[in-house]
Amino acid sequence: MQSTGRVRIPEGKKVAVNIGVDFDAASVWYGTFGRTSPAYLARGEFGAEVGVPRLLNLFEKYNITTTFCIPGHTIDTHTETVKNIIKAGHEICHHGYAHENPTDMSYEQEESIILKGLEALKRVGVEPVGYRSPAWDYSPNTLKLLEKYNFKYDSSLMGNDLHPYRPREVNVDFDNGNTFGPPSHVIEIPVSWYLDDFPTQEYVIGGGEGLRSNTEVYERWKSIFDYAVDQLEGSCYILTVHPQTIGRAHNIQMLEKLIQYMEEKGAWFTTLENICSAYEENAN
Repeated sequence: MQSTGRVRIPEGKKVAVNIGVDFDAASVWYGTFGRTSPAYLARGEFGAEVGVPRLLNLFEKYNITTTFCIPGHTIDTHTETVKNIIKAGHEICHHGYAHENPTDMSYEQEESIILKGLEALKRVGVEPVGYRSPAWDYSPNTLKLLEKYNFKYDSSLMGNDLHPYRPREVNVDFDNGNTFGPPSHVIEIPVSWYLDDFPTQEYVIGGGEGLRSNTEVYERWKSIFDYAVDQLEGSCYILTVHPQTIGRAHNIQMLEKLIQYMEEKGAWFTTLENICSAYEENAN
């Protein structure tokens, strides 16, 4: 059985909310989509030059400290922007080096990417305690590597939606049913494509939906938050946004409207690290 937990919520608050910013810049375009044209790279540049400053201003306005998940390539390309994020007090999470999908990597290949990302983070003075997989995918070795390098939490998987849990290795057996290893010491702070701006908003020719109404997105995000407030205790609401997506004029206004709504309803805006530290194991 899955080992789940709850989050200790400060008095007067209802739900732990993390607005996780995946600051991928150009790396998402070639690391995930294989696009290297100047047109796609310019969209990553928009995220660094326009999207991040807009987000930092918005977070400052509402006194929100949150988590930026940043690939090493973004750190090496947009170093001053990353330093501004750190200066503003936000947590920085490991997010690969060039947004590489680890699914089909060997142990050695994936380990080299984790080390390369750690080296880039070290160059800006960061020793991360958390990891978010590029493309939210795992290889059979990912959990082993996170344990080896002493990450406290991961935020990549979807085995729960509104409660943290401890992930397990899955041994796939099509003939007799899958079996699971023991719960990891790593705490999983779960994500969801339903709480991600990229799929519905970012148009990719031949590779993505994009251009959906952000009113529809707002209503979905609001509805999920309402369920956590009304139906659950000790829950966490993990929103994922991308500066080149949420930073567009119509979307940044939508995010501000959501922040205002959640604030009124008892959101505890915080970092993934703080959610991890506030994790309490449920009694079996």
